[in-house]
Amino acid sequence: MNLEQAGQSRNRIFWMWTALVLISGVCAALGYALIGWLPGMDGHKIQAFAAGAMLTMLADAMMPEGFEHGGKVVGLLTVLGFLMAATLAVMD
Repeated sequence: MNLEQAGQSRNRIFWMWTALVLISGVCAALGYALIGWLPGMDGHKIQAFAAGAMLTMLADAMMPEGFEHGGKVVGLLTVLGFLMAATLAVMD
């Protein structure tokens, strides 16, 4: 069930997502600033943790809804997206 089906207004949903994006941006900036102060940290462990968290979120919340609305092609497109991200990371 999505937020609109749960009775939330579109205006409230919009502002909830806006707040989420802004808070995420502030947290990312703080994390970036903090990593510069820690000796010997290059961010690889933090990126690995974040990737695991992203995969968990996809598998638990987003993929089931994606399969429901988009069919089996959702899994293929997800794998292709991760392949592209991994390719770009290796090229960097």
